Amino acid sequence: MVQGSGGSPESDGSGAPLLLRVERVSKQFPGTLALDRVNFEVRAGEVHVLFGENGAGKSTLIQILAGVHRPSGGQIIFKGQPIHITSVHHARALGISAVFQEFSLVPQLSIEDNLFLGSEVRKGLMLDKVGLRRQAREVLDRLGFDLKPRAPVMYLSRAQQQMVEIAKAFRTKPSLMIFDEPTASLTERETARLFALIEQIKAEGIGIIYITHRMNEIKRIGDRITVLRDGKYIATIGVAEATDQRLVELMTGRVVEQVFPTVSFMPKENLLEIEGLTTADGSVRDVSINVRAGEIVGIAGLVGSGKSQIGRSCFGLERIAGGRITFNGEVVYEARKTNKLGQRRMLDRGLYYVPSDRRQEGLVMMQNVRENVALSSLWLRTFSNVLFLRRANERIVVKDLVRRLDLDPPNIERDLEHFSGGNQQKVLVGKSLVRDVKLFIFDEPTVGVDVGARVHIYNFIKELCEAGAGVLLISSDLPEILHLPYRAYVMYRGELRAELSQKDISEQAVLSHFFEKQSA
Repeated sequence: MVQGSGGSPESDGSGAPLLLRVERVSKQFPGTLALDRVNFEVRAGEVHVLFGENGAGKSTLIQILAGVHRPSGGQIIFKGQPIHITSVHHARALGISAVFQEFSLVPQLSIEDNLFLGSEVRKGLMLDKVGLRRQAREVLDRLGFDLKPRAPVMYLSRAQQQMVEIAKAFRTKPSLMIFDEPTASLTERETARLFALIEQIKAEGIGIIYITHRMNEIKRIGDRITVLRDGKYIATIGVAEATDQRLVELMTGRVVEQVFPTVSFMPKENLLEIEGLTTADGSVRDVSINVRAGEIVGIAGLVGSGKSQIGRSCFGLERIAGGRITFNGEVVYEARKTNKLGQRRMLDRGLYYVPSDRRQEGLVMMQNVRENVALSSLWLRTFSNVLFLRRANERIVVKDLVRRLDLDPPNIERDLEHFSGGNQQKVLVGKSLVRDVKLFIFDEPTVGVDVGARVHIYNFIKELCEAGAGVLLISSDLPEILHLPYRAYVMYRGELRAELSQKDISEQAVLSHFFEKQSA
């Protein structure tokens, strides 16, 4: 077994040293062949993008390389020597560190304790808290993350927790870094800092495996792309020859003519009117917007701009300090006068909120598809008669929904934790179909979702709008804001910066309101 310093990198004939080679690696889970004789390689000093639909095998491959799973067959050669990775700790000792999409932090511990968990700094037999704090500060400063080492992780935002995960991977000096959707929760400034850091470690000869569904990121930092589909290796191409169309075709095995559908808008009466909304924590200040039936209204802004808090306030998930909210002609909130908000109350009125964090707020991962779909609607006559649940009706409704969502596999009794992220998102979005909904609020509906699943979700949103529903689309994904809404609002640090009509929505117009305006 090779240790971190053992072996020298092989050459692949391109002149760059070959750091990692995966040969015919397979992984069999009960009832599922997740990887089927996959080949893959990484050169020293390159960003090799791993691309494919949710469920293609990307996560399984990187989990094998990071020591989470062991392969069922095949061989891994690292720095010229075959290795058998037995654990995450062993992978790190070899020089392989990973930043996973799902966090592995202990909320009750501080940032510094999380960074060194399992590798504590010692002075003799005692913990060296001063040395630990100094090293933690050095790691955070190197990354440019404005975090306090002694801060408890449980009080950090999701973006800040993402920073801690990244810092954990950089605590040692790895030879191979693995990033799984690392920018999903980062602001533009933090993302730019991460990319600058990636360029820096590339120059140091560190190899990088990078998983993302964002095409602009691939072109910005990638060197080569390997595409997986259904657990099989499909192709490896250079970023220079990778058009969006070609990547989608390689990923899905079919021609996807148009990612974003053309929506026929027929705006009618006002469904949602927000006047002077201010949240108790100050994340939103004096914001006024409206959404009509038959239109898609976008809210754009960087992470932390307050855009998500607008949707959450309407559903009763945020404390409000001031303002007025009217839904379907009824005042549901007015400061110091009326408060009829609340998840159950708003659901019954016909407002449905799809949260941005499906695992924490949207789904119960240990329950199956059928139970998740019916959970928020059990009191409806379709699913119960007050005293007893109508299981037969439940199965009929959910089976029909699964067909509409193109869930893969279409097994309604399978626990959600065994589905890919894209299929989990389909279930989250599709739960609303079992109810009579007038207004849908989608908060980051395609985060961590591949292009194939995005097409399904976008068409789903189009169908809802054309059927007469109102849609409030809250998104950090700029292409979604550019292509889907009839109108769009732009948020910046809790304040409303602009309202744009469909003809005025452009990349330049939206981005011009994303950042601090410079004084003349």
